[in-house]
Amino acid sequence: MRMPRNLLRALFLAPCLVAAPFAAEAQSTMKLASATINDVQHEWQKVFAAELAERVGDAVTVEIYPASQLGAIPRMVEGVLLGTIEAFTTPTSFMTNVDPRFQAYDVPGLFPGPEDVRAAIHDPEYRDHMETLFLDSGLRIIGAIYNSPTVVLTRTPAPGLADLEGLKIRTFASPLQMKPMEALGAIPVPLALSEIVPQLQSGGLDGMLAGMPILTAFKYYDVAKYVTDLKFAEIVSVTVVNEDWFQAQMPEVQAAIREAGRAAEEAVFPWGVENVARTNDVWIENGGEILELDEAGREEMVARFAIVTDEILSAEPEVQAEYERLAELVAAGRKN
Repeated sequence: MRMPRNLLRALFLAPCLVAAPFAAEAQSTMKLASATINDVQHEWQKVFAAELAERVGDAVTVEIYPASQLGAIPRMVEGVLLGTIEAFTTPTSFMTNVDPRFQAYDVPGLFPGPEDVRAAIHDPEYRDHMETLFLDSGLRIIGAIYNSPTVVLTRTPAPGLADLEGLKIRTFASPLQMKPMEALGAIPVPLALSEIVPQLQSGGLDGMLAGMPILTAFKYYDVAKYVTDLKFAEIVSVTVVNEDWFQAQMPEVQAAIREAGRAAEEAVFPWGVENVARTNDVWIENGGEILELDEAGREEMVARFAIVTDEILSAEPEVQAEYERLAELVAAGRKN
């Protein structure tokens, strides 16, 4: 039997309560954090701030803190849960310790491409559902964006599945990233973004899963040159806001936050798609290589991933239900 979600949240937060008491009072400042910079997450934050200012003026001041300025990813997750950080933009994978249903967006093969992400998460009915899906964890989604394809960076060339065997690969914390890597014979190592470069330089890591915009923004081509585009998943990023802080705002401010978030989503989608192409070029220009699996390798990867995906989803009915809802939207969009 699963523990009640409120109890899970309490257990997750318990070590932090003494050091960072919950901010219960309404605030006019909205700290908006992320681990990345100069990517679609950062762009969404900038557009959101402008959209919100147009609607409420200086009633809410948005302060943007990219590149882990407010701490490593786990600390920012804790911050938004506690209310010491009002909002946090991140790939869904980093929220799975808060609520396993965030895993639904990580299922290999769910989104064949960026337009499939857009059609599903911006379907009006689903977007309403998505906004309030995690309220019982104290979080509201105010932004949902296509991020980029998941690629694997390695210090040595990995043009085939056999080349990944035994490699220590940094993954997001989601089981639907970790278990597929295990299925390929790699060793998944969940790490915050701020910890990766020293580990790559020292040999503590052999590679990492990420989106190309992150690899170029942080100049990973200086520590590893090889990227293999496995073509198995598209990263979805969300901006989660502390629900208590949100409810402390005036109704008109709440409405403006919701409107600004959705306006920013639509505005940055083409920017994000184009940015993936731009960053692929930047990678090559800086001496990097982009490799792809051959057809046989890709078929073998898909078969292995299907097995572990079925195992994970069958053990998590709530995740499976959310995945099936998304899969139906993707299939419907492809028919139109």
